[in-house]
Amino acid sequence: MPRAGLHPAAVVSAGADLADEIGFGGLTMGALAERVGVRTPSLYKHIASQDDLHRQIAVLAFTEAGHAVGVAVQGRSGKDALSAAAHALRDFVLAHPGRYAATVGLTPTGPDDPVAVAAAQGLAPFDAVLRSYDIDPADRIHALRAMRSVFHGFATLEADGGFQWSTDVDESFDWLIDLVDRGLRAR
Repeated sequence: MPRAGLHPAAVVSAGADLADEIGFGGLTMGALAERVGVRTPSLYKHIASQDDLHRQIAVLAFTEAGHAVGVAVQGRSGKDALSAAAHALRDFVLAHPGRYAATVGLTPTGPDDPVAVAAAQGLAPFDAVLRSYDIDPADRIHALRAMRSVFHGFATLEADGGFQWSTDVDESFDWLIDLVDRGLRAR
């Protein structure tokens, strides 16, 4: 019988929190079982497998990050919206590096896969930012990929301690936002 108060969403949430603390690569069913106070086999009443856990954490992360970016861009356009989106994503990645790492490298099983749905919803605020730029609709997916790549790359490098130079990281990030804005306006 499942432990009272323990349900799939609680297990996924605990797994995401644990991944943020110890790193996504270190997240195991055993560590998660210890965290939620059950034996490892008991987790399988709530989560089908380690892969299922990873995919559900990715869905959670896409959803949370998309919400944070969506709130940040509300009522904004152009560079103001771009900056708000970039900062919201960066803040999310820095606050939740483990759960965000779950979003990388997953292959959705189809368009109805919860990972694909959550990823699309998570990227929707970035697409909204792009609508305030004069970008040919045929190029929008390229612009979306480019924008996601640069901000994702910066944030994940920063979260992994990849910026050791003395130049202020915030200045570099603002420089990057300006670069992306100029590139989008030039198209």
